[in-house]
Amino acid sequence: MSKDIKELEKKFNLKFNDFSLLERAMMHSSYANEQNMKSNERLEFVGDAVLDLAVAKFLFEHLDESEGVLTKKRAQEVCEQSLYEYAKSIHLGDYLLLGKGEEMSGGREKPALLADAFEALLGAIFMDKGYLETYKVLEKVVFPVIKKNMNEEDNDYKSKLQELVQSDKRTLQYIIVSETGPAHEKEFTARVYMDENIIMGEGIGKSKKEAEQNAALATLNKLAKNR
Repeated sequence: MSKDIKELEKKFNLKFNDFSLLERAMMHSSYANEQNMKSNERLEFVGDAVLDLAVAKFLFEHLDESEGVLTKKRAQEVCEQSLYEYAKSIHLGDYLLLGKGEEMSGGREKPALLADAFEALLGAIFMDKGYLETYKVLEKVVFPVIKKNMNEEDNDYKSKLQELVQSDKRTLQYIIVSETGPAHEKEFTARVYMDENIIMGEGIGKSKKEAEQNAALATLNKLAKNR
């Protein structure tokens, strides 16, 4: 049973002009299908774009690094695992409208479902209140986390990728596909496969471990761009 969605509105001191947008943001497709209503998927599409823009702006203002570093950092902060953590921090799962089957299978705790709902929430706020009000919400929920992690060297991309796919019960496998150069200056190329036969990404490094981490990072970046 979901909590009153009006509580979510009060949590961020928002007064929606069109409250149905907030309701739709919490409406998973399983519930929408049962009730013959629109799900949160279109709002998720908007929220994804707004989040990318806002995080880019925040990183530009707070991290004096190259475009490549900023791109990698943004990918980390908007990946599914990060979105899941943001959603959990505001107990977003309590407000979701789920179909009977999804409710029974623990939908309120599923990372992918919560990540999508968080983007849908941002999409609803943007459509109703505009960019500035959306940014204020991000200042409360997202930016403090990014700021805390700003100067931490977080390069365990294999773990991040594993967390991202484990909710869908997918398996990952890393294979060294090439090894070049003299013994004292070898270069390895690693490829990461999902479910043994789907190529997700490749990476190059001076060690097998570095190559695998870079393959995972390439995959995370690709997934972030495809969201």
